[in-house]
Amino acid sequence: MLLIGGGCLFLSACEAGIYHTVKPGQTLYRISRTYDINETYLARVNGISNPSQMPIGTRLYIPGADRVLQVQVIKPKKPTKTVTAPQQKKKVQPARQQSKVEKPKPVAAKTKVSVLKKTKATQVKKLQWPLRGEIVRSFSKQAKTGGGKGIEIAVREGSNVTAAEAGKVIYSGDGVKGYAHLIILQHENDLFTVYGFNRKNLVRQGDFVSKGERIALSGTPPAGGHPRLHFEVRKGKIAVNPILYLP
Repeated sequence: MLLIGGGCLFLSACEAGIYHTVKPGQTLYRISRTYDINETYLARVNGISNPSQMPIGTRLYIPGADRVLQVQVIKPKKPTKTVTAPQQKKKVQPARQQSKVEKPKPVAAKTKVSVLKKTKATQVKKLQWPLRGEIVRSFSKQAKTGGGKGIEIAVREGSNVTAAEAGKVIYSGDGVKGYAHLIILQHENDLFTVYGFNRKNLVRQGDFVSKGERIALSGTPPAGGHPRLHFEVRKGKIAVNPILYLP
């Protein structure tokens, strides 16, 4: 298990946010007022460029909140119905002679369409590549420690490293041996991403970052070699193959 200083990789004392699912009639403004958080900051953390076009069902990450709150919904006023005077029916004179009475054609019964119940398959949350480059080291299930718990991507030194998903920075420093400057982000559903071999970290512990936001500049492993990024994905404390989470 990766250690940070003398403590565990995943800090139990860090402040965890929650996820709020947008319901009909809820706006980013009212959600931000309910949770007492800046609307612009909330949009940036969740990567929302146009709050007016936020779809129903969007899961918003609320930094610092510890429970889901009820957001007030203002229902639009119903339009006033206009009453019109009843029109007089015109008298229809009966026809002198009636031709053959046509029997109404039987209406075909509507075929019942069976609705297939959609079963939710196991979905893996897709992350964004922290940067693009050749994978020079693959994930290994047999590796208990070290680089095999993630992948290594060869890039030019000083390349921008971006967050694979919106989340909170729970570690940013160079106190872990063998990883140079290291960043650990905490995401929803007990998911974590790890970024190592950085030349320079651009975020601090406690910061909230949005998906795709620049968080570091790539560097070289402390042991030497070509510039590269060490990237891990962890479900809780268990390292999983990052390729399964990348598009």
